[in-house]
Amino acid sequence: MDKEIHTLLIVDDDPGLRELLGDYLGREGYNVRMAADATEMDRLLAEARPDLLVLDLMLPGEDGLSIARRLRASLDIPILMLSARGEDIDRIIGLEVGADDYLPKPFNPRELLARIRALLRRSRESRTAEASAAADGYAFGPYVLELDSHRLLKNGEEVVLTHAEFSLLKLLTEHPNRVLTRDQIMDMLKGYDRDPFDRSIDVRITRLRRKLEDDPAAPRYIRTVWGQGYLFSPKGAAEAASA
Repeated sequence: MDKEIHTLLIVDDDPGLRELLGDYLGREGYNVRMAADATEMDRLLAEARPDLLVLDLMLPGEDGLSIARRLRASLDIPILMLSARGEDIDRIIGLEVGADDYLPKPFNPRELLARIRALLRRSRESRTAEASAAADGYAFGPYVLELDSHRLLKNGEEVVLTHAEFSLLKLLTEHPNRVLTRDQIMDMLKGYDRDPFDRSIDVRITRLRRKLEDDPAAPRYIRTVWGQGYLFSPKGAAEAASA
């Protein structure tokens, strides 16, 4: 069993299954939170970020596929999808929209536990690898952000950044695939004087896009999630994906 206490969020409209999984996974040492639908899930996500999401495909209101697609635009956590239908097309679509694993119902709780452990282990190994790479630099697309030398290289050629632009880009690379509000960015940029009407973060974003993006009007790396904030996508996902 993992030594670290992980938090799991189970989203399923079957109260009996939620209770069974809550009791079983709780005995296995996990902190388990539960939601019956997308609305309740969003409320719990706003309170605290879990380490893994167990998500039912068939839910009242917003279904699991829609939820997975939406969360992948802003949240980088493992998603294990459940479905009573168990058809190949459901599994394929679930994985395509962002689920990391798929388990058909009914299932043995021990198999669910094994898959949860495997996903958490892979997530931990991925974070360790990213942290190791970040010690020297951060690579995305044709770019390498060199932390020691404070340089940004594109295919080996330097892209000149101001100190403020470098600090902002470094912050964004430290939080990939996660929406950051303007206030969060201001808070995390140490020494930055906050002003509720300050739009200089937007100005920095605009300047960075001009230097990073092939088409700043349709950014792929630094995307706007309307009504929420900015999201750094190291794989260069299209802006339309955040809509």
